[in-house]
Amino acid sequence: MLQKLRDKTSGWVASLILGLLIIPFAFVGVNEYMTGGTASDVALVEAPPTWWESAPQWWPVSMVWQREEVTQDDFREAFEQARQQQRQTQGEAFDPREFESADNKRKVLEQLIDQKVLALGAKRAGIVVGDAAVQKMIMSEPAFQVDGKFSPEQYQMLLSSQVPAISPVQFQEQQRERLRMMLLPQAIGESDFTTEGEQARMWKLLGETRDIGIALLPPVAEDSAEVTDAQIKAWYDGHKSDFKQPEQVSLEYVEINGATLPVAATADEAALRKRYEAEKSRFMSPEQRVVAHILIAVDAGADAATQKKAEEKAAALAKQAREGADFAALARANSDDPGSKDAGGELPPFAKDGSMVKPFEDAAFAMQAGEIRGPVKSDFGYHVLQLKQVNPGAGRSFEDVRGELAAEEASGERDRAYNDLAGRVVNETLKNPTALAPAAAATGLPLQKVGPFSRNDPQGIATVPAVLRAAFSDTLVQDGTISDPIEIAPNHSVIIRVAQHTPEQALPLDKARDAVVFAIRQDRREKAARAAADALLARVKKGESLATIAAAEGLRFNELPGLRRGMPMPTAEANEAIFAAGRPAEGKVVAGQVALGQGAYAVFTVNKVTDGAIADMPAEERATMQQQLMQLNGGIATQAYVDALRKRFKVKVFEERL
Repeated sequence: MLQKLRDKTSGWVASLILGLLIIPFAFVGVNEYMTGGTASDVALVEAPPTWWESAPQWWPVSMVWQREEVTQDDFREAFEQARQQQRQTQGEAFDPREFESADNKRKVLEQLIDQKVLALGAKRAGIVVGDAAVQKMIMSEPAFQVDGKFSPEQYQMLLSSQVPAISPVQFQEQQRERLRMMLLPQAIGESDFTTEGEQARMWKLLGETRDIGIALLPPVAEDSAEVTDAQIKAWYDGHKSDFKQPEQVSLEYVEINGATLPVAATADEAALRKRYEAEKSRFMSPEQRVVAHILIAVDAGADAATQKKAEEKAAALAKQAREGADFAALARANSDDPGSKDAGGELPPFAKDGSMVKPFEDAAFAMQAGEIRGPVKSDFGYHVLQLKQVNPGAGRSFEDVRGELAAEEASGERDRAYNDLAGRVVNETLKNPTALAPAAAATGLPLQKVGPFSRNDPQGIATVPAVLRAAFSDTLVQDGTISDPIEIAPNHSVIIRVAQHTPEQALPLDKARDAVVFAIRQDRREKAARAAADALLARVKKGESLATIAAAEGLRFNELPGLRRGMPMPTAEANEAIFAAGRPAEGKVVAGQVALGQGAYAVFTVNKVTDGAIADMPAEERATMQQQLMQLNGGIATQAYVDALRKRFKVKVFEERL
C-alpha cells in the first residue's frame, strides 16, 4: 500500500499539481512580506514610486513601492529614552507602571512615524547631503568643542564612550541621514515670516493695558450658626461622594539591610596579598605619550586631487620639521585643529586605549621620543606628529593600596552576606508565598508592621515611592502574595505583604458628621461672601462710584492705571477676569467680580482700555516677538507639511508588537 502511494505521488502529474499549488502560496507569502512588514516592524510607512503615483500595492507591483520601517528596536530605544527623560523630570514621583500606558507608547510611536515620513519624503524629493554639510554640523556641535573650538580628541572620546562604541564613519552617516530628513522641515521653518500687520495686531492684544479700580472685600467671618440634624442629613445625602474613607492597607514586611550585617573585624593579610597579586594590573597606570601634531584637514569623501594636495602639504611640513624648523611655530601657522593649534599642536597626555583615532594612536606609540612622523592619514585628514615625551607606566605597592583592598574586601564580604541573606529570604517566601512570618522566622529577621494608611498618607517604610506603589498594586492587594524584593538603596531592600486591605468606601453619617457640618458652614460662608460681592457689583452697575462705595464701607480700594495682561494683580485669576471683561463705552465703566480664595472677593471696574502700539514697543522686544512668531508659524507649517505627507503615504501600525 505504501509503495502504491509513493508511485502515485512521484509522477509528472503529481509534480504539476504540486507546482500549481506552490504558486499561489508563494504569491501570498511574498505579498505578505512586501505589504505587511517584517515581524520586527511596529510601523511601516509606504509610498508608490514618484514615477508611478497611482501604482497599486498588490504583488509584484508592490515591489517598486518605497518604504521606511519603524522596527521594534527603534521603538524600544525611543521609548527607553522617553522613560529616562520622564524619570529625571519626576524624580521619586515617577511611576514606571503608569508610564507603560498604551497612550505613552502610541505617543512615542507617532513621533517615530513622523520621522520615517520625513525620511521617506526626503528620499522621494531626491535630497542629498554632502560631506561638507555633515562636517560643518559636527564641528559646530558644542559637545565636541573645547574652549569654543572643535576638538578631534573630544569628538573621538565621546564616540568611543557610547555603548556600543560608534565609529566616526557610522556617526557621520547617522548625522547625514538626520540632516537629510530635517532639511525640508528646517527650510520651511526658516522661510516663514511675519508681516508688519501681523506684529501690530499681535502687539495690540499682548501690549494692551487697562486702567482699573479694584475694591477688596474682607473675608466673611467664620459661620457659627446652628446646623440642624435635618440640614446635616440633607447635605450628606446630596454630597455622599465627598465623604469617603480612602483605600487603606496595612503591611507586614521584612527588611534586609547590608549596612547592619556583621563582617570580619580585620581583613586576612594573606587573602589581601593574594588579591593584590591577582589584580596587580589595576594598580598600574598605563604608559602615556605627549604628542604635538599638525592637522591638514580634508574631508574623507574629497576627490583624489584634494586628498593629494593635503597630503603633499603635510609631507612638506614634516620635511621642514625634520630639517630643524620650530614644530610649534609650524603648528600655529598651519594646523587645522583649533583645539591644539594655539598650544603649538601639543595634546594632553594619552594612553593606548582608543581615545585617539587608530592610525594616529598607532603612529604615536610606534615612535621614539623626539621623532617626527608623517603624513599619517585619519578620518580628519593628514597629521604630522612629534613625540615630545614618554610617560612610563607606574605601579603602587601593596602597602600603598592595602587600605583600599581591605575596604573592598569588607564591602565585598558585606555584599556576599547581603546577597546570601536576601537569597535565603526569597527561597523561604517561595515555599509559602502568602505568609511572610515563616520566612522571617527561618532567617532570623524581625517581622515588622505598618499601617493602616492611604495612598496620600503613607507611613514608615511606605513613604518610599516604590514600596507605596507595590503596597497598592493589584497583585499584592487581590492575591495576598508576598512581593519581590523592593530596592530602597544599594544592598537595602524590603519584602512586603498586604496584611489587611480596606477598599474606598462611603463614610457613614455618624463618622462623617463633623466633616458635613464643616462643609455646610464653609458653603454658608462662601455664599455670604458672594452675596456681598454681588450686592456691591449691583450698586456699581446702577451708576455708583466704586471708589465712593469703598470709602463709605471702609473697603480697601486701589486705582491701577496701565495694568498689563498677565500681571498677577492682585492674583493671576483676577488679572484674567479683568482682561476678559468687555471694553467700556466712552464715559462709562465695565464692572466685574472675582473670587480671591479663602472667602475673599474683589469687585473691579475697567475704566479705560489702551491697545498696544507697535511703534511704542522697544526694538529689542519687537525683534524677540518677531522671532517667536516666526518660530510659532514655522512650527505650524512644518507640522502641516508632515501631516500632508502622512495623508499621501500609507501608514500601517502593528500595535500588538509594541
